[in-house]
Amino acid sequence: MKTFLSILIIFACVQAFAQTIPSKEIQIKLAVLAAPEDQRAGATVYGYDAKGEVILLRQGTNQTVCLADDSGREGLSVSCYHKSAQPFMARGWELRKEGKNADEIFKVREAESKAGKLQLPDQGSLLNALTAEHSDVNWNTGEAKNTYTRSVVYIPWATAESTGLPLKPAAPGLPWIMDPGTHRAHIMINPARD
Repeated sequence: MKTFLSILIIFACVQAFAQTIPSKEIQIKLAVLAAPEDQRAGATVYGYDAKGEVILLRQGTNQTVCLADDSGREGLSVSCYHKSAQPFMARGWELRKEGKNADEIFKVREAESKAGKLQLPDQGSLLNALTAEHSDVNWNTGEAKNTYTRSVVYIPWATAESTGLPLKPAAPGLPWIMDPGTHRAHIMINPARD
């Protein structure tokens, strides 16, 4: 009897999680909000299945790749990036699936990129991350309001000295370098919030 009850509880939890994941169409609609408008229709989009694993939702025709919201986290967080970053992103998804935390993922990708095993994003490739509060998203229609977009420009191995960028923004909205000297070095651009 205990085993049967355990199975029912697990099944109910899986069903509850599956119900929180938006449909493929809604995942795509929300994911492409982070892309420049002229790139949305042709973007490749990855999202999540009922198990919470990353899957391909739509094969695109241009250079833009988008990642839908992870419904296991609060609020909306989607991103779109240049296709040259896909091996880097996919490796992160694999490592996360293996149970590695953010620090472990960083270290593995750093070592693999130094060894030439992991292809890094092209110098100057763009990633946009769009966020919104949970209450500002209509999860049934794929509409979002009061969104905020920040941008990242990948410049692997670059430093403050090699770019002239500061290590923190000199004023709201001004660019700065994050993770300098590493495989994940990038220019951060956080526009001032309204």
